[in-house]
Amino acid sequence: MICMSHSKEQTQSNSNTFPHQKGTLVLLNDDFNTFDFVIDTLIEICNHENEQAEQCATLTHYRGFCEIKKGDLKELMLIKTQIEERNLTCRIDSY
Repeated sequence: MICMSHSKEQTQSNSNTFPHQKGTLVLLNDDFNTFDFVIDTLIEICNHENEQAEQCATLTHYRGFCEIKKGDLKELMLIKTQIEERNLTCRIDSY
């Protein structure tokens, strides 16, 4: 997992951009990544347990998408970037 450090100014800037906004990170299906790769990614980046990662990979395969994480938009944006760096596709639905 990539660890990022942020200056106080960066943190305050991000906090002001999305104050108290929540969202859901949604993994989208693709035709080229293996189940094992997706499972490993969910375990490493989203801190899923093995069973949870397997269920999310299966749901994504059959339904075309799966909600993989809920939380603050700032946190979800960082996770989304890490997932996309592994060539997986995801989106954030805010609420």
